[in-house]
Amino acid sequence: MRRLLWILFALLAATAVVGGLRTASLMLQIDRQSSQDEARKVDVIVILGAAEYRGRPSPVFKARLDHGLELYRRGIAPHILTTGGAGGDPDFTESEVGRAYLIQHGVPSEVIILEPAGESTVHSAAASAEIMRRMNLDSCVVVSDGYHIFRAKKLLEEHGMKVYGSPRPSPRRSDWRYWRLCFRQAVGYMLWSMGVRV
Repeated sequence: MRRLLWILFALLAATAVVGGLRTASLMLQIDRQSSQDEARKVDVIVILGAAEYRGRPSPVFKARLDHGLELYRRGIAPHILTTGGAGGDPDFTESEVGRAYLIQHGVPSEVIILEPAGESTVHSAAASAEIMRRMNLDSCVVVSDGYHIFRAKKLLEEHGMKVYGSPRPSPRRSDWRYWRLCFRQAVGYMLWSMGVRV
């Protein structure tokens, strides 16, 4: 019995070590991707949603929209797709707020595509890929915060899209808060890889 307990303990310890190494490896990949701007000519710029406040983008969302706008003005893509659902707001969705902001800044309404139902990155990626497929668009530059790009790319690639990342400009970080965000993205990616849609 004692031998069986030791074997069980050793297996659990080995599993924890392997899981920890896998998480650390993913965090380093997420960090590496977070500073790479891969913007190039594609079919559409996908701007991932973030919080909005009664019809106005939060500072984080505004920074994403401004970066997507700058890419559009550079001629990276003829279309912009904004994502994000209501998030508890009865009057606005993130995607609609993004669309309104872009129109206010000179983007023609007809080039903006909405994905207004996404409740999570997984949901928005699946819905965006479906919209792209229906419109015969197969390549995109995804715009988000740097730590978010790795997982967003993987999710869209899973749906057959050619995806490049372009993180919104922000100061380079390496504090514990940044690594906590990388850890959360790594765990989210691993759970998604195992079929848990978070």
